[in-house]
Amino acid sequence: MGFKAAVFTTAVLAVLLCSPASAQKSPPAPAPVSVSIPPSLAPAPAPAPRYVDLAALLDVAGPFHTFLTYLQKTNVIQTFQAQANKTDEGITIFVPKDSAFAALKKSTFSNLTGDQLKTLLLYHAFPKYYPLAQFRNLSSLNPVNTFAGSPYTLNLTDDMGSISVESMWSKPKISSSVYATKPIAVYSINKVLLPMQLFSKDPPLAPAPAPAPESGASDIAPSPDGGKVGARNGKADSTSAGHVGAANCFGLLAAAAGGLMLLW
Repeated sequence: MGFKAAVFTTAVLAVLLCSPASAQKSPPAPAPVSVSIPPSLAPAPAPAPRYVDLAALLDVAGPFHTFLTYLQKTNVIQTFQAQANKTDEGITIFVPKDSAFAALKKSTFSNLTGDQLKTLLLYHAFPKYYPLAQFRNLSSLNPVNTFAGSPYTLNLTDDMGSISVESMWSKPKISSSVYATKPIAVYSINKVLLPMQLFSKDPPLAPAPAPAPESGASDIAPSPDGGKVGARNGKADSTSAGHVGAANCFGLLAAAAGGLMLLW
């Protein structure tokens, strides 16, 4: 009887221990912590590209004032500037010095129409940037198209680093590199490029300036014969003085003789 009571008690305890009510409640899971993430900052805008002002460059790098005046007069400077701002292609400009324009008659350019003058200026540029190191390879592609279009071409020659730019009536050499940083190359030349399409014959040169007059001989400078003339004049003066003295003596003797005659 006691054994049954012990079994019963053990069963009751087992039921109580296994019931949900007796099970310990697990603590609730913590609520997720919301982390405040600052919004991502927008990337700063890229700085605007710095363009080279071609007009300012030619104005201070001269003497290119004649070429710059023509560029501004025809608005070709704006065409060149727009091309220079395209950094993918860039521009190469051959700029004649003022002396190159002065060597030709003024009528060479004044007889051109507005469109012809504009074409002449465009003829002095390539619509692409070319450093000097590329001219040897570029010369193998002769003739090279200019900014003026297909009929207006130039031939380039590289003779051991001496680069010539050949048009129909002139073959100037590049005398110096004015500016050569991509996308702009500006080279100085000593002659104006003259295409056959605009000039059917070699334009005449400007007349040579008249030689400066020689300065006259100084009025006070002695002439080669000055010494002789002075000597002759001195001799003449002394001779005249001698004649005057003799005449005075004869006059005195005549007066004395007349006085003696009166006494007699």
